[in-house]
Amino acid sequence: MAATKTVTKPATKPVTTPAATPVAKQVVQMVYFTQEQAPPVALSNLDAFIADLGVAGAELAISDNNTTGQFTGQQYELKKVVVPLNSDVLQVFNQQVGAEPGLILVNLPAEQLLKLADAPASAQKLLFDTATSDDALRNEQCRHQVLHLLPSRAMRADALAQYMLKKRWQKWFLVIGQTPADQLYAQAVKRAAKRFGMKLVAEKTWTNDFGSHRSDQADVPEFTQGVDYDVLVVADEQGQFGEYLDYRTWIPRPVIGTQGLIATAWHPTHEQWGAVQLQNRFKALTGRWMSEVEYGSYLAVRAIGEASVRTKSNQVDVLKNYLFSPAFALQGYKGVPMSFRSWDGQLRQPVLLAAAREMVAIAPLDGFLHPKTELDTLGYDQGESGCR
Repeated sequence: MAATKTVTKPATKPVTTPAATPVAKQVVQMVYFTQEQAPPVALSNLDAFIADLGVAGAELAISDNNTTGQFTGQQYELKKVVVPLNSDVLQVFNQQVGAEPGLILVNLPAEQLLKLADAPASAQKLLFDTATSDDALRNEQCRHQVLHLLPSRAMRADALAQYMLKKRWQKWFLVIGQTPADQLYAQAVKRAAKRFGMKLVAEKTWTNDFGSHRSDQADVPEFTQGVDYDVLVVADEQGQFGEYLDYRTWIPRPVIGTQGLIATAWHPTHEQWGAVQLQNRFKALTGRWMSEVEYGSYLAVRAIGEASVRTKSNQVDVLKNYLFSPAFALQGYKGVPMSFRSWDGQLRQPVLLAAAREMVAIAPLDGFLHPKTELDTLGYDQGESGCR
């Protein structure tokens, strides 16, 4: 029997692969710009003054964006710039933000926002207005590098008017405060009344001073006497007198407007479409409920996150083009995708109608139709806009 020959294979060298080079993340930088506020005169012991109102919404959204960024190779960063109380806002903006990347969240009043928008340093930036509701900023004073996150006064008034029309409460008694903001809100109410066929049966300016208990009990019945109306519409944005009107009118009628039934972007009682999860996460972060301004800041950062993920870019011009495009859709826990109006930069969105501890309705209501989107039944539509 022949011997079996054993063949020995030469030893092979182990195959080595070079270590993978870590891929650098694409960094998307934002600036949150605001000014320190002095505590106002306390109108109620229930209203706590929050010095940094707004920024927590942006911080929560940064965390959400970075969760997504782990899978998309992106990292989101937020720089906070707070202008001291008596300092010049524009000067600080030029010094601390002028050279920064061009995605700026602005929590300032309308007149200061316009100063920033008109500054040469803002020419190549995109400003996200997280705090105002001024209709003028969406019309004759519009700036095309400014996006508005909160509903305008016109959107709020239209939302209330839709609900009043559904209820057939069409006779309005309008009470107006003495501040410029109250006058602007009243203008929006009058526009909505005309638009939806309401009848302003009376209009009065509130000049009383609630400095005594007698005012609480006697002035309101006398002030509202002699008028037949369905609802009392209040324009009191500072909350100086509006809370005293409910339950004290001469005839029993509901109060709507800036007090009573309000139209708002966000409210603690909103729980549908995953809103309760956002409410709980914000409360865990801050120990309190999310305000409208914080919701505006949250939406601004989330909009930037959505645009950067879809375009795979952190360049302002690329993000701006996508934000204004029909492809952009932002989920804001309100049941429908939200988007920016191309003509005025306003975020089209549902408006919540809420009482102190109850969500009453969400506008636009069923039956109010539009050829493109029912969301454009609220506020200035393209043909009505004064933005050029």
